[in-house]
Amino acid sequence: MNATATHPTPPAPDGGLFTQLRRSTAFLPLVGLVAISVFMIVATDNFLSWGNVQNIALQSSINAIIAVGMTAAILTGGIDLSVGAVVALSGTLASGMMVQFGLPPMLAVPLGLAVGVVIGLFNGYCVAYLRMPPIIVTLATMGIARGIALIYTGGYPIDGLPDSFAFLGGGVLAGIKVPILIMLATYLVAYVLLNMAPFGRYVYAIGGNEEATRLSGVRVSRYKLLVYALSGFTAAVAGIVQAARVTSGQPGVGVGFELDAIAAVVMGGTSIAGGRGAIVGTLVGALLLGVLNNGLNMIGVSPYLQLIIKGGIVLLAIFISREAKR
Repeated sequence: MNATATHPTPPAPDGGLFTQLRRSTAFLPLVGLVAISVFMIVATDNFLSWGNVQNIALQSSINAIIAVGMTAAILTGGIDLSVGAVVALSGTLASGMMVQFGLPPMLAVPLGLAVGVVIGLFNGYCVAYLRMPPIIVTLATMGIARGIALIYTGGYPIDGLPDSFAFLGGGVLAGIKVPILIMLATYLVAYVLLNMAPFGRYVYAIGGNEEATRLSGVRVSRYKLLVYALSGFTAAVAGIVQAARVTSGQPGVGVGFELDAIAAVVMGGTSIAGGRGAIVGTLVGALLLGVLNNGLNMIGVSPYLQLIIKGGIVLLAIFISREAKR
């Protein structure tokens, strides 16, 4: 197959910058983020302070990093429910390597990241080559990864991590917290992969019409494998950052993180059916959740009522996405 057939040249965009932005799936989430931020500014005294803005970004960083891989999985029409357990396993394993075996962070951190990639590859192999349903496969590996983390730690946190590792969770560079910088770097790489590389074109194509993509000569199974490896990797990155933030490996951390990541992806405009969405929208969705959590806490809304509000907003986001697609 020639290169022209495999990599068709996209049509030149028409209209101005605002027109292109309005057509993007990230436009409505961005409008929602601005609207809710304005409401919180009016309703609270110091919502717009630099300290609070950085706090929102810091609180959103873990979920936002996880949501990168989740976006890729959902774009292909799949899903990854194992990410929360991978957060726990990667963080506890890296912590154990440093505390129990005396490894420096520069060696322990890659081991923690490798665990996430291995679990992602296993998920991808089962989904892509064994044709097993993604929701079942990742539900099973969620239990496996969580169980391994609990067995490895005996159910207790691993404390006594070195200060050099804690820098990843609480350090500051150029006046910005390190987890925020890691989050931004992750999104920059993901943007390049999904918008400027063949990998991204194939991911969108698989989600749009998998059979047609396969018939066009694309190795669909290989790209699905890579997608789940990416999801495992970003979950492991989040696990490392989380362990560094609390300076301990927590085997119980990450429960429900997969739901927050899915919410961020859906609120960011990505279609749950696959084939449509933008990684920038996912970042907006994660920040939108962070603004909601922060603002509702500042206003004094009950945590139980917050769950209802956030659930309603997720449903509204799905409805708006469906109508926009029509």
